[in-house]
Amino acid sequence: MNINNKKLAGLKSKYNGYISGKKTDEFFDEFGIKVAAGHWCAGDFADRFAPVGYMSDDPDFKHGTVAQIERVAKAGIDGIEFHESLFIDENFKKDPSKIREAKDALKRNRVIPTNMNTNLFTHPRWKLGGVTNANKKIREDAIQICMQGIEIAVEIGCSSYSLWPGSDGWDYNFEVNYGKLLDRFIDGCIKVNKRAKESGLVFGIEAKLHEPREGNMVISTTHKAALIAKHVNEECGGKNMGVCIDYGHEQMYGNEPADNLYTLKRFGVPIVNFHINNAKYHSNDEDRVTGTGDNWRMADFCYGAIDTGYSGWFGEDQFTYRMEPVKAMALSREIFANIMKKALEIYARKRELEKAQSTGDAGETIDVVKRILI
Repeated sequence: MNINNKKLAGLKSKYNGYISGKKTDEFFDEFGIKVAAGHWCAGDFADRFAPVGYMSDDPDFKHGTVAQIERVAKAGIDGIEFHESLFIDENFKKDPSKIREAKDALKRNRVIPTNMNTNLFTHPRWKLGGVTNANKKIREDAIQICMQGIEIAVEIGCSSYSLWPGSDGWDYNFEVNYGKLLDRFIDGCIKVNKRAKESGLVFGIEAKLHEPREGNMVISTTHKAALIAKHVNEECGGKNMGVCIDYGHEQMYGNEPADNLYTLKRFGVPIVNFHINNAKYHSNDEDRVTGTGDNWRMADFCYGAIDTGYSGWFGEDQFTYRMEPVKAMALSREIFANIMKKALEIYARKRELEKAQSTGDAGETIDVVKRILI
């Protein structure tokens, strides 16, 4: 982000009240806040109740990567995240024509490729795990998917590579040996991180409590992901590996999202990417429109990102099943801008806030922020 005292001083007068439209664009540009969206945010959306997709009855709704890029651009969003599986064939081999098609669409729509994610969860081959699968051959295949994904990320022009190990974990007690599972995951991360580093990409892992696994995922919390990243960096040298923090995933296990930002900074673990969305506290990964929940908590999270010096992308990660996807993405972007504006207004009063915090009296701190947040 690009923040200084002069900009903070003019924040309230220049961006007074709720901002939208061109004011949102100006705000993001002035403060260097970069917003992306996962390609999946652009639809179509399916679940077990509507497996054919909620947009399947709309003959004008276009499917495919190019159409998703176009909808992201239409929502006014600058960047896009992909999954490597968009660019492979039925034999899991890289398809150069799909890569060329996407690159042409990115250029045509002026959208920046940001992060490449790894899909080791939708194909039944990975139902018992990807990089931690008990079958050595499948584990090796999963690692090769990651290596190929890194190649694709470089060709597309992404700056980071991410692994969300959705199929790696357990559903029942005694199903796995937790130590062996962890060892396999760490071994896989070391291999992937080395290749990502050689390829000029930072590498991150994204934690989640559960789902699709019914027990836990192998990295159920950001704290555990951070321990793994720290260990892998010690093994590989440097600090190329970090974590992706998904706001809704933090809500699932009831952690304070802002607290994790300071914890990661203290222990020297990079934040590779942010996923912004909303989920109810101690609920499921609902991936709702950003800023439709507890916005004191969300503003605190944004303040933490500012205060700890985060300078990367904020990527929308949402599944807005019954909403038109362009509208939903645009809403998330707009509401996020207004919450980030409030966080910056609080940051402009950092000394006053820290003085109040030094008293240990919550009433004093609430007095500092209440008129900004309400």
